[in-house]
Amino acid sequence: MPIVAVAVDAPFHSGIGHLLSYHSECAIAPGSLVRVPLGKRDVLGVVWSSEADDQAHSPERALKDVLQVLDASTPLSADWRGLMEFTARYYQRSLGEIALMALPSALQDHTAAQWQQRLDKLANGPKKSRTRKKAASTADTNAAPIAVDAAAPVVSLDSKPLGKPALTAQQQQALEAIGSQAGGVHLLHGATGSGKTEVYLQLAERILAADPQAQVLFMVPEINLAPQWQALIQARFAPWFGAECVAIMHSGLTPVQRLHEWVAVHQGRKRLVLGTRLAVLGSFAKLAMVVIDEEHDPSYKQQEGARYNARDLAVWRGKQLGIPVVLGSATPSLESWYNSRSATAQSPAGNYQRVSMPERIGGGALASLRLVDMSAYPRETVLAPSLLKAMQERITAGEQCMVLLNRRGYAPVLGCGSCGWKSDCPHCSAHQVVHKSDRSLRCHHCGWSTRVPHHCPRCGSVDLAPIGRGTEQLQELLQEQLGSLVLDDGRIPQVLRIDADSTRLKGALQESLAQVHRGDVDIVVGTQMIAKGHDFRRIGLVAVVQPDGALYSSDFRAPERLFALLMQASGRAGRDAEYMQGSASTPELWLQTREPQHVLYAALAKQDYPGFAAVQLREREQAGMPPFCYQALLRADAKTQEDAQAFLRQVAQLARAASLPGQDWVTVYPPVPLTIQRIANAERAQVLLESTSRKALQAYLTALQPLLHQARAQAPKGLLRWLVDVDPMAI
Repeated sequence: MPIVAVAVDAPFHSGIGHLLSYHSECAIAPGSLVRVPLGKRDVLGVVWSSEADDQAHSPERALKDVLQVLDASTPLSADWRGLMEFTARYYQRSLGEIALMALPSALQDHTAAQWQQRLDKLANGPKKSRTRKKAASTADTNAAPIAVDAAAPVVSLDSKPLGKPALTAQQQQALEAIGSQAGGVHLLHGATGSGKTEVYLQLAERILAADPQAQVLFMVPEINLAPQWQALIQARFAPWFGAECVAIMHSGLTPVQRLHEWVAVHQGRKRLVLGTRLAVLGSFAKLAMVVIDEEHDPSYKQQEGARYNARDLAVWRGKQLGIPVVLGSATPSLESWYNSRSATAQSPAGNYQRVSMPERIGGGALASLRLVDMSAYPRETVLAPSLLKAMQERITAGEQCMVLLNRRGYAPVLGCGSCGWKSDCPHCSAHQVVHKSDRSLRCHHCGWSTRVPHHCPRCGSVDLAPIGRGTEQLQELLQEQLGSLVLDDGRIPQVLRIDADSTRLKGALQESLAQVHRGDVDIVVGTQMIAKGHDFRRIGLVAVVQPDGALYSSDFRAPERLFALLMQASGRAGRDAEYMQGSASTPELWLQTREPQHVLYAALAKQDYPGFAAVQLREREQAGMPPFCYQALLRADAKTQEDAQAFLRQVAQLARAASLPGQDWVTVYPPVPLTIQRIANAERAQVLLESTSRKALQAYLTALQPLLHQARAQAPKGLLRWLVDVDPMAI
């Protein structure tokens, strides 16, 4: 009886391992979906390999049998399985955990019969007569894969030209520089408003026209950017593939929606795919190009569970398939910038191609920087009078303004003026944030929520007041400050808040963005989500409140993130060159700061990303930080901080005694608490591992895995879990 190795969903710290062996009545093709017993449950699994049982002469091996084979569709490809193997190996997770995470969750409950019915329904469409349904149910099931997995229809491009704008000279140069190469990684460094998106679309057009089965993946960092991208791609390619030509892949879909989109991409029925980081793990019939917009964005790094970086996996997948990968950004990550460097006497050239687009379409001006020294005003000043005056002039002239404060809620904390009590979360080492709209105190880490008290819980005083400011308070303040102004059309200025709280309900974000685009809103207040990628046409002024915190952060990536955020925010102003040419003023970025002489702001004033990147890379090289070294974090969560750190010390001791491979090249730092030490009653500690050799660090981490399981078995009951974070985004 053949034996098959099956990947099932089991976290690596469970100790189950990568693959489990099962008996099968017949050989099963690798990549096939199966249902197998696991403990007292039957679960979905993916067959990884199949072999004959060479121990038939021995006592029967104690293996369970495969229960069902979901063979109504083509197996998952060898390329996809290779991606899963690399992801699991590099990010130190179990193969089954990665593979099953990449599959739609709704698929995990399907039996073979249900899977067949699902695919039949998708193949036949929603409107079929009862006679045809009956005929389909009695047909030979072996015919189903042929009908369901048929290739996408060949498009006659000559008869269906696509409407597209003429390219500028720099867009044409970028298109030819990238399009002339069959594969490779291309960093498209373009100023905000320079037309990077049009280059993406015309590259996709070339790819799709050259191969009737080719698929193109567009990736965006956040779900809120997906609707405008979906509309854009559909409008461009509808003449070729129909109005519903874009498959969507992100966590905002229902389980059934995600399953249907996954099937369409797996079968090749949809050739244009738009998604967030999850999409990089999708099963494609023939992936031919990957575009990653805002490639610098930290949202591409998963922060829970399997902590993979979708941008880096896309680069690996492009190399695996020999296809082009386009990384686009006005402020590339320093890793990508370094990888696209020119050759010097000190170092060889990077392995990315850098293509620059420094000018805005139509000659539109980039926002000029206005620094407001807040040290000249009292501490309680929220908005400088000069800024308020400038905003008033803008909205009176018919323009819109944007105000960015990267802190949602009404205030970060509620405090008692009598005894000093503060609204600490009982489950986390963090404050509960004041939300005035529903009179609640809410922890943004664990979700714990309570009503705002009428008096101090400690001393009974009614002298309670919010401390600090959030977007909710800023919206209220702006409405008060500008409420007496009457515009030419007789209305008072409208202030709209866009953040995770105001857009929680389904469709709320789309409606808010529509109000901005229609001109119903004069001032937009929000967190960083409004600074990324949105094409607001009438904004003439962007103001950033309280940006200085990142200047003092212990995180070495904080300046890079702040510079990127400010550049992205400034890019929302003056995007409509024709409109701004008719305006009396140029677009502006206002920064309220107590450090107006800081070098970061000096580089921002000149829109000089290359200069800023050169300084940052020089400092990182001197400090031995990425991209000049490679890092991983080993984290432990326990009931007490002592238990968490004791586990990490035990692992380090076992590793030293075992003389692990790569040990001479890896520095292991002592365990320390995380910045936010406790979340949801779990105390957290971590150990930083660092090496100048990626290969040595990977060898060390791989050899460390059995020692982690050994230390877990010896650990006190207070240990809750451990995890490894490779290439962490924050330390």
